[in-house]
Amino acid sequence: MRIFIMMLAVLLSACANSPRLDREFGNSLRLARAQQTLNPEAGRVQRPVNGLDAQAAGAAYQNYQQSFISKDDQNNGFTIGVGSKR
Repeated sequence: MRIFIMMLAVLLSACANSPRLDREFGNSLRLARAQQTLNPEAGRVQRPVNGLDAQAAGAAYQNYQQSFISKDDQNNGFTIGVGSKR
C-alpha cells in the first residue's frame, strides 16, 4: 500500500507543473503573423484600396492567362556557347 501511495504521489506531482513549452505554445506563429501584417487596422478602414483600375487589372489578368497558352522558346542558360559553330 505504501508503494502505491508513493507512486500515486509521484505521478500527480509530475502533472502539477506545466513546462515552459506549454506557456509559450503558439508564440512563434503569432509573432510571424504580426510581422507579416502590413496594416493591422485595414479591416476597420472604409476607404478604397489604392491599386489598378478595372481595365488595367483585366488586361493584366488576360496577359497572365495568355502566358500559359503560348509557349515562348527560351534557351537554356547552361548551354551558352556549347555546340555552336563559329
